[in-house]
Parts: sequence; structure tokens; C-alpha cells
Amino acid sequence: MTMHKGSCLCGAVSFELKTEPRAPTHCHCRMCQKQHGAAFASYASILKSDLTYLSGEDLLASYNSSASIMRRFCSRCGSNIEWSGSERYPDWVSITLASLDTPFKPERAEDVHLESAACWLAGPYQGAATTR
Repeated sequence: MTMHKGSCLCGAVSFELKTEPRAPTHCHCRMCQKQHGAAFASYASILKSDLTYLSGEDLLASYNSSASIMRRFCSRCGSNIEWSGSERYPDWVSITLASLDTPFKPERAEDVHLESAACWLAGPYQGAATTR
């Protein structure tokens, strides 16, 4: 099994995952679009106990984007690192896939909140109007 490592853009925050991330997802909700400044955000989930910060955990800032979701990001460079707080999965955290420094190649990823898909996004998302 590959132990995955990741970091923020400036390198101040670094972490490792003790297990393979699960349930890779591309989220098209408006909160993720605004938080990432992109058409969607890509995440995968891991047990909180399997996430270890190697450096810079004290540099993580947090923001509650809704009543149940807390997002954490590097206070120096702004890189999004994780979100958590789902009442349904309190022991899990979702890591931004773009923050991984080691290759992570899932067999598939699910797209969610396609009703909010960016109107300028071409390809399979164009005209999407279903929520999964």
C-alpha cells in the first residue's frame, strides 16, 4: 500500500495519509466552486485518525462554510486542504486531491451537485441537471 503525502502550495503545511483515500468525489456545489475558484473541487475521504500533519498544522485556518461544514486551509498561501463536520460521518475528513504530492489514481470518481455545474464547463458536464 502506498502511503500518500501532501502539502499546500507554499509547503508550510504537509501531511501523510496512513490509508488509501476513499470515495473520490468531484463536487460542483456553489460553496466548493467559490472556495476553490474553480468549476468543481475534488476530494477523497479518510478516517481522521489516519491523517497526520507533519508540519504546519498550527498554520491551518478554518472557516465554517455552513452550519455543519468546516473547511481548513493554509493561512499563508490559501491552499485548501480539507473539510469535515458531516454529522453523518463524524470520524471522517475529506482531503483535497490536488494537495496530494504522491500519485493517487482511483478507478472512478463520482460527480455530485451537478445541478450547480458551471454553465461554461464543457464536456460531460454541459447541461447537467441531476444530483447524485
